[in-house]
Amino acid sequence: MLSGFKDFILRGNIVTMAIGLAVGAAFTAVVTGFSTAFIAPLIGLATASTGDFSDAHFSVDGTDFPYGKFVAAAIAFVITAAVLYFLVVVPMMKFQARMDRDKPVDIKAAQRDCPRCYTQIPAIATRCGHCTSELKADPEALALAGLPAQR
Repeated sequence: MLSGFKDFILRGNIVTMAIGLAVGAAFTAVVTGFSTAFIAPLIGLATASTGDFSDAHFSVDGTDFPYGKFVAAAIAFVITAAVLYFLVVVPMMKFQARMDRDKPVDIKAAQRDCPRCYTQIPAIATRCGHCTSELKADPEALALAGLPAQR
């Protein structure tokens, strides 16, 4: 029972996820600190508030609404999302596209039905292997296989 738990914890994806969460929490703290130390005071100066905008609030019938804290949190969220998108997501998408481009393409994987005998044939086939009917190859399958289009 204990060895199963140990195997579960020591799997690569669990450890990687834990490290990612720890780094994400630290990054969020840095962005929140930046937002509180620099962005909120700049907004306070621009809106003629006194200093730190995150302390801005209003009251209705004795109930306090600290909207400045919400604005500071929203700014921290937008900064965090933008940094993660441009520094993590975009490079990973480019890397994944490069890896997919270098991967060999299985030209027989794409299938279609023969219009004459209705059997499955490769999408790039120009003749049915069952009824020997002449066909036009699928242009998308040809492009995927890196072959020139038929005329």
